[in-house]
Amino acid sequence: MPELPEVQTTVNGLSKTIKRLRITAVWSDYDSAYFKGSETIKDAAYLPYFKKNTVGSKVISVERRAKNILINLSNRQTILVHMKMTGHLLYGNYKFKAGIKKDPWQPISPPPLLDPYNRHIHFVMTFHNGKQLVLSDVRKFAKVTVVASKTIHSSDHLKDIGPEPLEKAFTFKAFKERLMLRKKWKIKQALMDQTVMAGIGNIYADESLWRSSIHPAEIVAHLKDARLKDLYSAIRKTLSKGISFGGDSMSDYRNVHGEKGSFQEEHHAYQRTGMRCELKGCSGTIRRMVVGGRGTHYCDRHQKLSGK
Repeated sequence: MPELPEVQTTVNGLSKTIKRLRITAVWSDYDSAYFKGSETIKDAAYLPYFKKNTVGSKVISVERRAKNILINLSNRQTILVHMKMTGHLLYGNYKFKAGIKKDPWQPISPPPLLDPYNRHIHFVMTFHNGKQLVLSDVRKFAKVTVVASKTIHSSDHLKDIGPEPLEKAFTFKAFKERLMLRKKWKIKQALMDQTVMAGIGNIYADESLWRSSIHPAEIVAHLKDARLKDLYSAIRKTLSKGISFGGDSMSDYRNVHGEKGSFQEEHHAYQRTGMRCELKGCSGTIRRMVVGGRGTHYCDRHQKLSGK
């Protein structure tokens, strides 16, 4: 699933490409019986409402909240997109080929859109310049809806999300207070709880814990302030590095131009099972375990559980 750095990379790309563009058409082939009445485009009956509240309006700004992309429109409506497991937004020139049931939207330019991971288009917005913003979503898990801008942050989509870990106001004190809401949990589970703090998922939790020498199964309450400060710093450094490298494309994620990020080349723990630890002076090996139902990677030497 795209995490904070991937979503921020997407937002940065959209801010440079779709601002001030007017939406002229919307297309979707989502139609899930499971999502009937969900007020998202997965319910085909919602599409006319979505069109009514978006077509003809201009994009004013694009921002991020946790793993959600918020596209603010001139009519005081906001399009919310959560890319979920495998979704990513792409911008460029597409041609619709009628009569083709599977992938009727064919990319023309730029060339990276031809990447096979950029297929499976299920949602399209066309702009007055003739270009499209499309949602590639192979597993059809992504969420797209439209909400009044003045209520977007208090809506059910966002109201329970914790603070942003890269904001200046998110001090060490705030970080510790949030973690102590889950003081009996394992630290990796607490980091990934979006009600505790926003945007951290499997990749960046593993990498931050490796950087701070904390075992992912350590109980939150067992961590002293010195170790929590190391973790606080590691999280901010790791997330910032993820953004600077354009996100992580070990799996499906691509930026709005269809290009890979490169943070996967900077992994020290995630998906490196059996490899030697890269921490200077450490002779450990990266191991894999399951924490909270998620595959988890850590060094068996410098990430020791307390008392072991």
